[in-house]
Amino acid sequence: MWQRFKDSYLLYSFRRDPVAIVSFVILFVMVFMSLGSPLIATHDPYDAAALDIMDSETPPLWMEEGNERFLLGTDAQGRDLWSAMLYGARVSLIIGIGAVLLQALLGVTIGVIAGYVGGRLDGFLMRLADVQLSFSTLMVAIFMSAIFQAAFGVEKFEEFAIPFLILVIGFAEWPQYARTVRASVLAERRKEYVEAARVIGLKPQRIMWRHILPNTLSPVLVISTVQVANAVMSEAALSFLGLGMPVTKPSLGSLINVGFEYIFSGSWWITLFPGVVLVTLILVINLLGDWLRDVLNPKLYKH
Repeated sequence: MWQRFKDSYLLYSFRRDPVAIVSFVILFVMVFMSLGSPLIATHDPYDAAALDIMDSETPPLWMEEGNERFLLGTDAQGRDLWSAMLYGARVSLIIGIGAVLLQALLGVTIGVIAGYVGGRLDGFLMRLADVQLSFSTLMVAIFMSAIFQAAFGVEKFEEFAIPFLILVIGFAEWPQYARTVRASVLAERRKEYVEAARVIGLKPQRIMWRHILPNTLSPVLVISTVQVANAVMSEAALSFLGLGMPVTKPSLGSLINVGFEYIFSGSWWITLFPGVVLVTLILVINLLGDWLRDVLNPKLYKH
């Protein structure tokens, strides 16, 4: 298998694309550092007992009033911004990847069933997707957040903020997968290997999941890279608006939100550094998604 990968066009194309290589290296470093945040971070932003309000809004180390204990300064709560960003990036990535897995599970399942079965079921599922697309992620988040907080209270909401955001973002974006997979299944089900599978008596479930589905995964991989970036951006937007991660559990979006009210008072680093990390993360994921799209879609590939 390793030899096949070494000889594959995917690796050949990757080696010849400097943008893809640089994007992958940056993404790998960011993911590695965020996942290893408990070991790399110099402070624990979740430990309220270790925070000192007297350290709040300390500027970065290289500025005149900087402190050697805080490389990138501190936020309004006295948290080390470097450590908070590492933990926050981990939270943002967990939410982004978790939401995309949920989107893919819902969208691929619905898309395969709609495309293969067709008829009224196809029409119903696609109209359901149309209805879902008419509601933005923000609208779904406001609606579900209001219901959750009314039923369980604000404290429970903060406790389950990560699974809540995964559920909201994943539920709001599944039609992207469903429509793409349905289109691929409609093209695949007319091919000879599907007809041959029907002739030898294979059950529709086996044909759908064992034969057609593997041939529709290329566009799913491309969508997934873009959707991870979109999910991270959605989490940041929701946290910025106060509908996402609470202040006590930093994500990149909540850090930007916390620092935004201090940006005009001179504490620009609280918003700027998390904002740069967020933009860089989304940019490299999108660049890798563009490269993957070109490789997996020969008609779009530019020589």
